[in-house]
Amino acid sequence: MSKNVNVAITGATGAVGADMINTLEKRCFPVASIKLLASARSAGKLLEFKGEKIAVEELTEKSFSNIDIALFSAGAARSKEFAKFAVDAGAVVVDNSSAFRMDDDVPLVVPEVNAAAALKHNGIIANPNCSTIIMAVAVYPLHKAKNLKRLVAATYQAASGAGAAAMSELIEQTRVLLDGGNPVADKFPHPLAFNLFPHIDVFMDNGYTKEEMKMLNEARKIMRHPTLNVSCTCVRVPIPRAHSESLNMEFENEITPEEARELISKAPGVVLRDDPGKNEYPMPVDASGMDDVIVGRVRRDVSRRDNRGLEMFVSGDQLLKGAALNAVQIAELLI
Repeated sequence: MSKNVNVAITGATGAVGADMINTLEKRCFPVASIKLLASARSAGKLLEFKGEKIAVEELTEKSFSNIDIALFSAGAARSKEFAKFAVDAGAVVVDNSSAFRMDDDVPLVVPEVNAAAALKHNGIIANPNCSTIIMAVAVYPLHKAKNLKRLVAATYQAASGAGAAAMSELIEQTRVLLDGGNPVADKFPHPLAFNLFPHIDVFMDNGYTKEEMKMLNEARKIMRHPTLNVSCTCVRVPIPRAHSESLNMEFENEITPEEARELISKAPGVVLRDDPGKNEYPMPVDASGMDDVIVGRVRRDVSRRDNRGLEMFVSGDQLLKGAALNAVQIAELLI
């Protein structure tokens, strides 16, 4: 692929789309031209890229002529409908939705974990789920050294995971509550302000939600570990952006917290922040706006009699590493 590429962003007016635009500029991605695509109601809206005002165009079947890379973040239904037209026009699609993640012929890529998989595409590369990306970046250096056997995760997921409108809803609900009113839920099943609930995505027959099962299925594919055991509980929390996760890990080989910290400190895409004596540990307020995932509270699992269990806590920006940044990093692999 040419080193100067024509880029299209589908879903450009959404929260992830906006961060895709900013990330392309921030990382000096070699954009020859950029096309911003969204629904008909957003057509004509002006967005800025490198100081230039660019009009949003309506997404259609003919939107991808002369496009080299198409970054999709408009939801699974739009991806299933329009990705094929981008591929047929000669573009490589990096898709941020769940539409193609588990397709056998579509690579599911976290560049810090399985970058080589991106080069084995048939026109479409999938961006994993946000909570899976944040977990994988933090856990993979430990798995590579000590062979992860089992993972139990509890995620604390920000409003940003449900989009820009959900972030606005959280702010409005907070104002209403502080004024003594009764907040109304629209984007969530319950009011989120001053609340949390263990419900993200739809419930499945096994009692887990679809979001929780994504971490099992996607982790196995990304880390090429089909026997990995994963159990996950996903909780929506009243945080604007940046997800956090409590991770309990069991390894096939012994590992100490000191070894884990050393491995994490040398790994790409993560920053170690682990000094409880100084109240230094991962927090979403610090992770918001950061490219790296923050890792801390690394400790031995005291419920075990051996040295094969660890606990740690991570925070990562859901809109950046959990979505836009990871997609742009995948695009960088292509050039």
